[in-house]
Amino acid sequence: MNILLDPVPTTIEISGSRYEINSDYRISILFEMLLMDPEVPDSQKLYQGLQLYYPAIPNDIQGAIERVLWFYRCGKELERETGSGRRQNPIYSYDYDDAYIYAAFLDQYGIDLQDVAYLHWWKFKALFQGLKPDNEIVKIMGYRAMEIPNGMSREQKEHYRKMKKLYAIPLPKSEQEKISAIEEALMNGGDLSGLL
Repeated sequence: MNILLDPVPTTIEISGSRYEINSDYRISILFEMLLMDPEVPDSQKLYQGLQLYYPAIPNDIQGAIERVLWFYRCGKELERETGSGRRQNPIYSYDYDDAYIYAAFLDQYGIDLQDVAYLHWWKFKALFQGLKPDNEIVKIMGYRAMEIPNGMSREQKEHYRKMKKLYAIPLPKSEQEKISAIEEALMNGGDLSGLL
């Protein structure tokens, strides 16, 4: 699919039949937040995702899941892992960065996301990816993504470490509680066996 040449889909084909898909950007944001939520068991995430996207869930569940993932990726193939193989930390959060994203769309495109009744997910993603470097969310994502090279001066390194810490996406509540429990056990000589 090419957003410049092909109309964005509002239906998808599964096992020879066409199905309506909820294509508004809000649905895919909810889906991404669902996937990132450590409180929701993995076994429930895909089923809840199907409920978000399909007004009527198709009988071919595997095909329905594959097409949801295709739609969520905006018709693109999965990108192959490159580099060190380390898991990348997210550089944005629709939950935590909502105000920055809202402000960027209003500033750059004049789109008030509160007033837009419908905006296709693929169009939203294209606009999000096209945000200019002077938008605060783009600067913040740059700080989060930055790997601090050895060649920087001590002052530069300190500045970027400070920015990374300032704009870090908070850990989920369950992770924060676990870290607090470990810290408390370490400070008070407690038992770590149940915490690790």
